[in-house]
Amino acid sequence: MVTHCANPACAVPLRYLRDGRLFQFEVRSRIQPRKLSRQVAHFWLCGMCSGTMTLTFDPAMGVQVIPMMPLPAIGAIQLPVST
Repeated sequence: MVTHCANPACAVPLRYLRDGRLFQFEVRSRIQPRKLSRQVAHFWLCGMCSGTMTLTFDPAMGVQVIPMMPLPAIGAIQLPVST
């Protein structure tokens, strides 16, 4: 059950799903030898954190909070000029 923001540096409790972003990852775990089990894990980033960060899942490292790439400023994108 998701109760708080997935960002370890943030302690905002989950009150409403409309505030923030919900993530769902398929996690594979070995319960018995030779048998793979799939589980779905849910994580939530609060509104403040979801504006600048996202979550990724790495099978070896687990869920990681990473910064989003900043968008270029308007007018900063240079398009090729046709002649």
